[in-house]
Amino acid sequence: MDLTNKWLYEPNWSWNPSTEQSGYVHDWIQKIGEGKTPPDCILYGAPLSKSSISVSGASLYPEVFRKLWKQFATYNFDEDIDLSSYKVADAGDILMHTTDVAESHRRIEIATNALKQTFPSSTLCMIGGDHSTTACAIRGLKREQPNRTIGILQLDTHLDVRDPAEYGPANGTPIRQLIEQGIVRGEHVVNIGLHGYYNTKSLVEYAKKHHIRTHSLKAARKKGVSALIEQELKWLSSQTDLIYVTVDMDVIDISFAPGVPAATPGGMRTEELFEGLLTIGKYPAVNHIDFVCLDPSRDSRIEETCRIGVHAWLQFMTGRMMCK
Repeated sequence: MDLTNKWLYEPNWSWNPSTEQSGYVHDWIQKIGEGKTPPDCILYGAPLSKSSISVSGASLYPEVFRKLWKQFATYNFDEDIDLSSYKVADAGDILMHTTDVAESHRRIEIATNALKQTFPSSTLCMIGGDHSTTACAIRGLKREQPNRTIGILQLDTHLDVRDPAEYGPANGTPIRQLIEQGIVRGEHVVNIGLHGYYNTKSLVEYAKKHHIRTHSLKAARKKGVSALIEQELKWLSSQTDLIYVTVDMDVIDISFAPGVPAATPGGMRTEELFEGLLTIGKYPAVNHIDFVCLDPSRDSRIEETCRIGVHAWLQFMTGRMMCK
């Protein structure tokens, strides 16, 4: 890979390659440029959490995400699928500015654009980082493909439409940023997972004004979470040219997710998220996915939330394999 984009660098920590395939994730994923053919999927980290409204160590997750690979096999017992023939390359992490959040956001946009230019047929998967990184990645995709419409499927407890004029380009504002910058249209945003007492009425009114398609978790469960995801992916596919999926890990119920700063009671169960990501992975129109807002510094001693994050990503990979 010609990484003329100077902001992508090898991660601070990585596994030493084995001489033979072990059947585990850490030996399956290659470094970028090692394969002779373009990878099916490219991973890259966006280790930024200075833009979080609340205190967060989400910038630590890309490193922990990689460290946990050795604990997961490439074989999915439930689906009887081995992922080892699906080519995944790790492009490393985006170098964040020490103090300048706006500059860090600019680098995420540039790096995403560079990856898409270099590997137009590969699925991109960004590991955050807080949710502000999503707006940057989508701007990078739009820069590369300005005439293509982007749809967003958002799994989240929150709408993320707080006012950037008040909060800045923070983790509570990415969807509003994109709408007000004309990058996406409100009616091309689908949010599944909303529940409880975690969005003010004024934010809900903003979402209605801009025709964001919102689905409560209560309604999703009545239909079936995966069935609703499939329905909305079909709709987005009919309305847009490509689909970006953003998974805010605070969509998971707080009882499962001590390592998510904004997790709440009444969220998704892990099996609902896992089945939903399997469905998402089966859709070729899903061009890019991210996993954000997981803070290892708040996780339990056994890193249960971080393990959920790796499992969730592998479910998406299984879906990709099933649609290949």
